[in-house]
Amino acid sequence: MPHDHHDHMSPSGHPYRPDDDHPLTYWQQMEIAVRELLIEKGVTTAQEISAQIDAMDARNPAQGAAVVARAWTDPAFRADLLQDASAATREMGFDIGPMRLIALENTADEHNVVVCTLCSCYPRNLLGLPPDWYKSRAYRSRTVKEPRKVLAEFGVTLPDTTTVRVHDSTADMRYVVIPARPAGTEGWSADALAALVTRDSMIGTGLPKSPDTA
Repeated sequence: MPHDHHDHMSPSGHPYRPDDDHPLTYWQQMEIAVRELLIEKGVTTAQEISAQIDAMDARNPAQGAAVVARAWTDPAFRADLLQDASAATREMGFDIGPMRLIALENTADEHNVVVCTLCSCYPRNLLGLPPDWYKSRAYRSRTVKEPRKVLAEFGVTLPDTTTVRVHDSTADMRYVVIPARPAGTEGWSADALAALVTRDSMIGTGLPKSPDTA
C-alpha cells in the first residue's frame, strides 16, 4: 500500500517515495501473454529468456568501439565492414540479430549522424541501450531539420565544406558511424584506439577522444 506521508522518514533514514506502480499497457500485457504461451508450448524456457535479457543488458558501447578500432587498423576488415556491416561484425563474434547493419564512415568531407524519426531504433545488440536523448522527440525531429545546430549543441562544430548526412534508422535497418581516426595515433594498438571511441561518436553526435586527453 503506498505511503501518503512523503515528508516523513522511513525506518532506514530515507524519505518515503511514492510507488510507481501503474496499470500494464496493452503491449506489456501482449508480451506477457506471448512469453507465457511460448514457455507453455515448450518453444523456450523462462531460464533461456532470462539469459537473453542478461546478455542484452551486458551489451555496451565497448563492443562497437572494438569494431571501430579494428576498422582503423585493418584495411581488409574496413572494406568488409563498409560493404556488409552485419557480416563483418558477426565475424568478430557479435550477435547483432536479424537486423541489417550499415556502417557509415566519417571523413573530412562528410559527417554522418544517425536518428530514428519513428521511435528509437538503435543498434542495441552492438552498442547497448540508447541514451535517453536519442529517444526524445526534440532530437528525433530537430536532427532532420537542423542537423548542424543540433551537432553544435553536442559540441561538434564542422567546417562549412563538410557535408552533413542524416540517416534514419528503421525497425530492420540500423546504422553505426565509423568516426575518423584521430591524428597522432599512428602505431597505436587496437585496444588503445578503442579507448578513444565514444558512444556518441558512433551515433555521429560526438567525436573520438583526443590522444592527449585519453
